[in-house]
Amino acid sequence: MNASSALVIVGASYAGTQLAASARELGFDAPIVLLGEERHAPYQRPPLSKGVLTGKTSLDALPLRGADFFDAQGIELRLGHRATALDPATRTLTLDDGSTLKYGSLALAMGARCRPLPVPGNDLEGVFNLRTLDDALRVSDALSKATRACVVGGGFIGLEVASALAARGAAVTVVESQPRLLARSFPPLMSEYLADAHRQRHVDLVLGRGVRALGGASGRVEYVELDDGRRIECDMVVLGIGVQPNVELAQQAGIACDNGILTDALGRTSAPNVMAVGDVANTEAPVFPGGPARIRLESIQAANDGARAAASALAGKPQPFEGVPWFWSDQHDLKLQMAGLPMPGDEVVARGDLQAHRFSLFYLRDGAVVAAHSVNRPAEHMLGRKLIARRARIDPRQLRDASFDLKTFQ
Repeated sequence: MNASSALVIVGASYAGTQLAASARELGFDAPIVLLGEERHAPYQRPPLSKGVLTGKTSLDALPLRGADFFDAQGIELRLGHRATALDPATRTLTLDDGSTLKYGSLALAMGARCRPLPVPGNDLEGVFNLRTLDDALRVSDALSKATRACVVGGGFIGLEVASALAARGAAVTVVESQPRLLARSFPPLMSEYLADAHRQRHVDLVLGRGVRALGGASGRVEYVELDDGRRIECDMVVLGIGVQPNVELAQQAGIACDNGILTDALGRTSAPNVMAVGDVANTEAPVFPGGPARIRLESIQAANDGARAAASALAGKPQPFEGVPWFWSDQHDLKLQMAGLPMPGDEVVARGDLQAHRFSLFYLRDGAVVAAHSVNRPAEHMLGRKLIARRARIDPRQLRDASFDLKTFQ
């Protein structure tokens, strides 16, 4: 391998895999090495909290690329290796087995890890995180023996897990420390709708309460103790209280970090020849009125888009991504699709029927559409992304009127 020109990617994630693939598509012809800490080939993560737990997604359906893709593209896939040190001055990466790799360009795509719950009993048997395929398999196996589950955290992952556990027949309780679900992502109207939807589907919610301890006899969890002294009896606990970016490798190398590794719109960090992409990257955001100057998005689409932008820089054809960020979440029979980045103070306009579980919320800022949240309205979600990209200005009365054709504003 010609180390002086090789691209080494740390993290066989969505972003890492997409970066390798896009670099090849754009004509990057130097050697590429893709390092993965897990022993599994790159795989899809969204099904882990959904189809893998319910049994609707087979393990054969998880790989991101076919078995022969990496060989065909000249991408060396090294699994079961973790990078432990980085020296930008000598362009050297040290691995956990003591070996070193020289690079011409380096991409950090290490993603994020589950935030720990710092309470007594968090190490009891039957307490799980859910981030990797192995995590999902452990949760699924435990569920086959459990009847009562407690999910700590009412964010997207926690609610998806709660939905999957309930679908498998478990009695599920979700504990959320905030007074409403997804308080950082949704306005009160959407939070209240989701809370009602989960309760209607037999998921108990405990809101505005923290966890004081996890307890149980013989080293196995049997209850969750809340900060008001109440106990929730359970056979298993799944923690879903967010993630934190894996920035330690970059920090130790002196690369600028702040809630992630700081990058420009092409993924370039403060160190020469070092990029960062995916959940670990805090990236310069596309400029639009009222929007953030930087953003770290934990989504597949953002990971892939950021990887394509970084690949364009590597290939000498720089093209920063400037599209609308979008996300999705499957909970029970509800498909939630979100586009744009709403902020406090935005005008919220509802379109459709919340009771029928088919509606959209549009967010207006200074009269322009800046975000949209849809439930079981995929066509309206796609239209919403176009409206956001154009910063379309629409009369709220027209938005509320389900008979009004929004396509006229495309």
